[in-house]
Amino acid sequence: MHALGPAYLIHGDDHGAVSERRARLRAVAEAAGAATDIEVLQGADATPGAVASALSSPTLGLGQRVIVVDGVERWKDADVTTHLAPALAQMPPDTTVAMFAFEDARAKAPTALHNAVKQAGGNVAREARLSAEELPRWVIQQAQRMHLSLDSQAAATLVEQVGQRRQRLLRELEKLALGLGEADAPGSSELRLVSAEEIRERAANSSQSEVFALADALVSGAPAHALGTYVRLRSQGERLPGLMALMASRLRQALNVTERLQAGEPVAAVRRTLHMPNVAAQKLLADAAKTDPQRLRRALAVLADLELHTRGGPVVHSLRPPASALDEETQAVRAIETIAAANP
Repeated sequence: MHALGPAYLIHGDDHGAVSERRARLRAVAEAAGAATDIEVLQGADATPGAVASALSSPTLGLGQRVIVVDGVERWKDADVTTHLAPALAQMPPDTTVAMFAFEDARAKAPTALHNAVKQAGGNVAREARLSAEELPRWVIQQAQRMHLSLDSQAAATLVEQVGQRRQRLLRELEKLALGLGEADAPGSSELRLVSAEEIRERAANSSQSEVFALADALVSGAPAHALGTYVRLRSQGERLPGLMALMASRLRQALNVTERLQAGEPVAAVRRTLHMPNVAAQKLLADAAKTDPQRLRRALAVLADLELHTRGGPVVHSLRPPASALDEETQAVRAIETIAAANP
């Protein structure tokens, strides 16, 4: 087992890369087997005070203790300074605390946390998205590791077709390597040339269509399809807040269409106000015609509750329902099942 340090802060706006770092750290910890005690703090339980309390609490384990903390991008400097920094300065032996921040323009790991981790002898690592100009060069480098040779046009085609998330690009490169026979010659040092045309034929289209497929499955009432699409998108690095925003947008759009159709407005008139491709508009109109406004209103309420709970829940702790103690992934799956059901 690789030796783990006392503290880690993995942060950045490349959420897929942050997730992979999280998975790798857990894999390292789990490799020690029963000798390692792994705790995960998420949602309302993931606060600077809660982490400090966990660090000061005795454990019955005899081996390494690893505390994984999600959602630290929501923390405030003052809370870190007051509650957590003193605890990190006196880290108990054989203990590791690993904190993960899935950042965006509005939410970032506080500066006080950066400083506290460094002062504790820990490691701070940033996982940032590459710019559109940098991605093709990165794709070419990653392809060479898989014995594939892509020129600049082929790399740009892959980025255009698949999207800009590095984890998704890696998965597509892996599939290309397998599909082109790389798996049959793992020791070969010869690079297999892949043209832009081959990428257009073999690589998946951008996951944007999958994101809209998730939203449409909620409107049409297809729980199995919705859950399958959600799990696939999350594994590709899509972050829950972004998915919630798109789901809410499509549900509100469907509610508007349903209300207008039930009020007697002609389908053609409604169609003219939908700013989307014809095939997508036809599907939305068909799905909206099969449901009712009340179902969609209840679905929006479920989604609003999910957003509230994944952001820490009501300020008054006594108002938090029992489900708010669940991790955000479990809450999301339950909400999607409920929303996509015929009668949420």
